[in-house]
Amino acid sequence: MFNTLIVQPIFNLLVLIYALLPGHNFGMAIILFTILVRLLMWPLVKKQLHQAKAMRELQPELKRIKKAAAGDKQKESMLMMELYKEREINPFGSIGLLIVQIPIFIGLYSGLNRIVKDPNEIVTFSYSFVSNLPWIQTLSTDISKLDSTLFGFVDLTKAAYGAGGIYWPAMIIVAASAIVQFFQAKQLMPQNDKKRSLRKILGDANKGKQADSSEISAAVGGSTQYLLPFFIFFVTVNIASALSLYWLTSGIVAFIQQAKVLGQDKDEMTKTTATTTSTAKSTGKKEKQVIEAEIIPPKKTKSKNKTKSKKNSTRKKRRS
Repeated sequence: MFNTLIVQPIFNLLVLIYALLPGHNFGMAIILFTILVRLLMWPLVKKQLHQAKAMRELQPELKRIKKAAAGDKQKESMLMMELYKEREINPFGSIGLLIVQIPIFIGLYSGLNRIVKDPNEIVTFSYSFVSNLPWIQTLSTDISKLDSTLFGFVDLTKAAYGAGGIYWPAMIIVAASAIVQFFQAKQLMPQNDKKRSLRKILGDANKGKQADSSEISAAVGGSTQYLLPFFIFFVTVNIASALSLYWLTSGIVAFIQQAKVLGQDKDEMTKTTATTTSTAKSTGKKEKQVIEAEIIPPKKTKSKNKTKSKKNSTRKKRRS
């Protein structure tokens, strides 16, 4: 069932791109396949990034809820769920992207593994409409024409480290995929110079000091930022470099997508701040005009004229 529903559709999409691509280069087909998959996941990626950003912005309010609950976990959970409902935030929204990515990764690995073990699988495991394409028909008669390299420089069926030692072209791809993953994770991390390390938080907890959940999350996220690239490196270093190429391309596209979403949010915040400032300035000017109008008394021109006329009439009476 997994082969029918996951592996075979992913495999056939890759083979279809490879068969229709001018030059029929397998490395370029993997790059185009990865970009297509990331574009199809764009709505989910955008939603996940907005959810992650909104969760970071809620941290001050979550701290206030924890303080108000005073150790009552049931009350704290209830207030937190009310806050999530009010702000229309799903705290588990980021899991959706992970659920989609894992089957794609496993399906692609399984499909590429078939080609590595037996290149003829590119014909036999394809759907009928794919296997009937001209280039696949050519491969069915002469499988040696299969170009499983990246532009002729990297053999994508070889691992970066195997029985023959280090294969440096593939090792460069593996190292680059780990580096891109580091910057991709760093891009999503909130920048806070005062945050404590996970080791220090655990040390203070042993001394009886209660740690804040948001602070623990930030510390764990900071540790994951360094651990995940090492994990990816050690997982992909012993398998076909075609999978490392997929991971590298996926990381680069994800970095660009994240920069786009985060940049849009920053622009929106800047516009909102500018509008608020201009409104405050105009309101301040109006208030100042009202205050000045209230403070400055009106000129008493008429009363002075009346006083002068009275004095003149009195003088005339005295003279008479």
